[in-house]
Amino acid sequence: MLNILYKILKVGVVTEPLELLPNDQPSQTLDNTGQQVKKEVEHRFGGSLAIRQVDAGSCNGCELEIHALNNAYYDLERFNVHFVASPRHADILLITGPVSRNMQTALLRTYEATPDPKLVIAAGTCAVNGGEFGISYASCGAVDNVIPIDASIIGCPPTPLALIQGILDAIHSKNVGK
Repeated sequence: MLNILYKILKVGVVTEPLELLPNDQPSQTLDNTGQQVKKEVEHRFGGSLAIRQVDAGSCNGCELEIHALNNAYYDLERFNVHFVASPRHADILLITGPVSRNMQTALLRTYEATPDPKLVIAAGTCAVNGGEFGISYASCGAVDNVIPIDASIIGCPPTPLALIQGILDAIHSKNVGK
């Protein structure tokens, strides 16, 4: 243990220093978009929006970006949006990946268990058009080959900011809520 500590002291800091921009543009865009989401959620959903994320067969790249929505930087909860464990409590289904044949029935059951009115968002290139997997013996391809979608978010994987913007666009595209 002491050898490791001596090595750390001898080598020092090896990471590059963080250069802060004088005008942090991504942070401003995030705050502006987030405040718009919060305003729409309060108006249309009575103050809270619940999302059920479904992995229909993805490589988990999109899930990493979705998990980033809950970190300290993006903090989706501050905009009154949270993830739920059951589709019965969800307002939005956020689906990633091409729908594998093994997940087809589970996705249909999840869709049916989600109460109306509901929004379905296909997140990521694979969910939107099947990506490089397409339709095969193991894959149904895009999500809309199995269930109807209301909005799509392109990207491989989409950034957390693109996901927040996609949620806002989905709320605007379909008149849901109150």
